Amino acid sequence: MTSTLGTRIWTADARHAAILRGLVLVALFTLLGKLMGAAKEMAVAYRYGLAAEVDAYQFLYTLVSWPIGIWSSVLTAVLVPLAARMQGAGPAELPRFRAELLGLAIVFGLGLALLAWLLIGAMLSLGKAGLPAPAASLAQAALPGLVLLLPLGLLTTLQSAWMLAAGRHVNTLLDSIPTFFIAAAVLAFPSESIKPLVWGTVAGCSFHLAALLLPMARRRELEAPSFSLVSPQWTWFWQGFGIMLGGQALMSFTTVIDQFYAAGLGTGAIATLGYANRVLSLILGLAAVAVARATLPVFSQAQPEGPATLWPLALGWARLMFLGGIATMFLAWLLAPWAIGLLFERGQFGPADTRVVSDVLRYGLPQLPFYFSSMVLVSYALSQRRYTLIFWSGVIGCVAKLLGNLLLATSLGVNGVALAATFTYGLNALFFWLTLRRAP
Repeated sequence: MTSTLGTRIWTADARHAAILRGLVLVALFTLLGKLMGAAKEMAVAYRYGLAAEVDAYQFLYTLVSWPIGIWSSVLTAVLVPLAARMQGAGPAELPRFRAELLGLAIVFGLGLALLAWLLIGAMLSLGKAGLPAPAASLAQAALPGLVLLLPLGLLTTLQSAWMLAAGRHVNTLLDSIPTFFIAAAVLAFPSESIKPLVWGTVAGCSFHLAALLLPMARRRELEAPSFSLVSPQWTWFWQGFGIMLGGQALMSFTTVIDQFYAAGLGTGAIATLGYANRVLSLILGLAAVAVARATLPVFSQAQPEGPATLWPLALGWARLMFLGGIATMFLAWLLAPWAIGLLFERGQFGPADTRVVSDVLRYGLPQLPFYFSSMVLVSYALSQRRYTLIFWSGVIGCVAKLLGNLLLATSLGVNGVALAATFTYGLNALFFWLTLRRAP
């Protein structure tokens, strides 16, 4: 009995240690990437300030990157547990499935690029985007270049998901490549047009994809694309893919909702929200990437032991992350004006802009504790293949954001748009806690 108890304690400690090691490593890589992202934002703020070019670029980039974000989230959620299963049950199937999934990503990416070019172009031409006329004109000029991000982004996130499934966290560090190219283009080509932003983004995404493909090719883990879907693993893949796709589409649509609300608040509103969200994303991204990439492989590998063993582990980490979110929220509130001034206040970005963006950032901070803890609970739900919960969390998040914006944006303006995110993540954290504590 004593031996069994000791074994259980050692196993639990080993898992805590595995999560902690992954958390520290991924957090370090993510922090380096976010610092590069901050340098890019400094360059953009110096060159453009709150100009219409930033409104147009941010509006388009958000629309184009929306399906990429959905694809990335779904792949991470479905592919990591599936890869663990394939390695244990039928590793010989892995090369064929990789080739077929690559072929699907190529076809899907090219189709999405064409669709985005037609639909967004029509929306801008008909004046349905809600953008002021100068920003709408700039967005039309930038659209042909930015739609190239769709095939590039889908292929990049696919290779990144395979690296994560293999337990290689260096892909997190490579995420900073696009930001380096954007900053270099903005500083190297001092033009008042939107072109340096557009083509710096395209070049950065291209080099990011190449940086992921070359190591996989050297390890002989990169197959030629196959455009058939005959692998038996597709049955398992589609079981999680469809429901996850719906949930992530709804949850990530909150970002698109914010863009349209901000577009109706006048010139500079999208840029203001964008600058605040970039600083906020330094914190949110650090937590989301580190927590998800550290916990999901551990939870997935231990999934056969069932929720009775894993739920206390997940709940403990969720509580710890909630407390960490509270501490981070108070610290960020104190440092907000200093951080915004340090990052952006130069060139076309003045002290008045710092005050406005700092206020928006502070209104967005209350979401942190709920967001931090919900990331752990999401990883636990994915490891248990409870994809229906992810779908309903997307429904709850989307409805909460719509209602939050409707109630707060009219009275608080862009500050209300930022504050409404607390409704989204607060309700989601409560939803996961109530549903996951009961065994499926």
